[in-house]
Amino acid sequence: MSLFRKIFGGKTESPEEKVPNEERSKYMPDIKLPVDERFTINFKANGGKFLYCENIEEVYDSLENIIAENAWEDKNVFLLDDRLKDLFKGFDLKSTKNTSESSYFLTTCEHLISDDGSLLISSNQIAEKKLKELPTNFVVYATTSQLVENIGEGLKGIKNKNKSKIPTNITTIKHFKTTEDKDFLTYGSSAKNLYLLLLEDL
Repeated sequence: MSLFRKIFGGKTESPEEKVPNEERSKYMPDIKLPVDERFTINFKANGGKFLYCENIEEVYDSLENIIAENAWEDKNVFLLDDRLKDLFKGFDLKSTKNTSESSYFLTTCEHLISDDGSLLISSNQIAEKKLKELPTNFVVYATTSQLVENIGEGLKGIKNKNKSKIPTNITTIKHFKTTEDKDFLTYGSSAKNLYLLLLEDL
């Protein structure tokens, strides 16, 4: 995903620069942005905090910064995924399965939805809990290979990946702004303060 490297300043940059095309006619159809670029724009517009990481060391650095920034060093983290426990074992996280005792939720997601900048999650991440029962603060670890165009494509991906047993409680998280910033269109949804640690794996 060279776009992420362009936006977030990857180590290797091509010496070539693309010459912009001549001005397009207003009657020409809009050029559809690449899936990664659309996701980035929509996710940020939803109020999400985006941390692009080229390797796992950058993921560790970013998580360390998030924990320090929020003073979560001695706080409990709601953590259901044993693979994440292993991945971040060097952090000595105080994990709990009790949402009321935790300051933040560390999780993965099923897919990143480009069209609206939302995150598709299921019982694989949140068991049978409703979004409003989860901590306000989310730290989501995902990879660029999880990017899809739309929810339909994401649902198809879930079905293909879990042929023996399709997960339940499938939902999207889309609003990442505090209550004061919400408008009537977000009424009834559960807004989360969300950090996305996105690892380049393509």
